[in-house]
Amino acid sequence: MKKFLIVDDQSGWRDFNTNTVYDVLGSDVVIDTASSAKEGYEKLLESKGSPYEYLLTDMQMETDYAPKMAGEWLIEQVQNLTFCYGTKIIIISAAPRIRYIAKTYGVDCIPKSTALISKEPYKELIS
Repeated sequence: MKKFLIVDDQSGWRDFNTNTVYDVLGSDVVIDTASSAKEGYEKLLESKGSPYEYLLTDMQMETDYAPKMAGEWLIEQVQNLTFCYGTKIIIISAAPRIRYIAKTYGVDCIPKSTALISKEPYKELIS
């Protein structure tokens, strides 16, 4: 059973990503959600005994981490948690430069414009 954390400040996108993961993998998954980078980080810390295999995160959420986007801050935190070394991070965002940001942090990304029209990127990254 794969374990996911989906972080996005918009409930519609949290629901969209949750439903897409279920569509791609079926019901044999555990999905938790968070509405901010801070809440996502707290859930990551709580998962220490059973870490998430996947983190799907938006970039543009709360502004507490300027000049970085909240999603960048969250990615940095995850990459510094030793128990999360196996967590695959996927940016799902409409933010400009997400491909550059993903490359900088060595993670994957799906632009929201692509996510809306195709499940293929999800299939490639989470199957």
